[in-house]
Amino acid sequence: MAALHFKQPEVSSKAYKLIREFIYNEAGIDLGETKQMLVSSRLSKRLRYHQLDSFDQYANLLINNQGIERKIAIDLLTTNETYFFREAEHFAALKKLVLDNHPAEQKFRLWSAASSSGEEAYSIAMVLDDYFGVSGKWEIFGSDINSLVIEKAKKGLYQCLRIDAIPPNFLRNYCLKGRGEYEGFLLIDKKLKHNTHFSEINLTKPLPDVGMFDVIFLRNVLIYFDAKTKENIIRSLISKLRPKGLLFIGHSESLKSMDLPIDLIGPTTYQKR
Repeated sequence: MAALHFKQPEVSSKAYKLIREFIYNEAGIDLGETKQMLVSSRLSKRLRYHQLDSFDQYANLLINNQGIERKIAIDLLTTNETYFFREAEHFAALKKLVLDNHPAEQKFRLWSAASSSGEEAYSIAMVLDDYFGVSGKWEIFGSDINSLVIEKAKKGLYQCLRIDAIPPNFLRNYCLKGRGEYEGFLLIDKKLKHNTHFSEINLTKPLPDVGMFDVIFLRNVLIYFDAKTKENIIRSLISKLRPKGLLFIGHSESLKSMDLPIDLIGPTTYQKR
């Protein structure tokens, strides 16, 4: 007997408009005019799950559903492409500009504000543990709007892909090589996990009480927001920076033309006044 195949319907202009408005209102992400294929590839599984014939039906379900389906759609539509020690210049700047001048008696706090599945946060954790040593006077807080990647980050278990940028001594000291059923995986050492915590946060909404930070990394996520949303997010995060604290953004991003209480002190590196 021949297998039954699901014929993936096209995303109509009406459905795309509704889904585009949904993800903008919920996550501040502007899909633009031409991301119908992305919407189709990421949400078609939800049509199959609900046994729907069209994206128009799914869009109506999404708009009228105040429960778990909205959260699932946000998770599927938010992009999460990351790897260890991405944009390595920032890690060198972190040590030179911040750590070498940090008061020894004060715990160092850093926020990885778009942490995705945790590779950025754990890369920073390796740098901090190597620098502070046995004192352990550091803490990393990682956040993302996507609940699925937050759960992955908490586990700290990764396929051994795209790890070439991890310095060899960090691989030896902080990454456990998987064996048996975990062959081809690495597990982040528990001493890094002890000081690294993750939580689901929507940066376009009022921020919870997360305390104050010496450094905030917000890299490679601003490109998904329009100018107004981008500025609102930056202002919100700056309020969580200590005086003279640093903000790192991605190398393809810019804060030009924004009247913000920060100064550019290096490539995509800003300091709070």
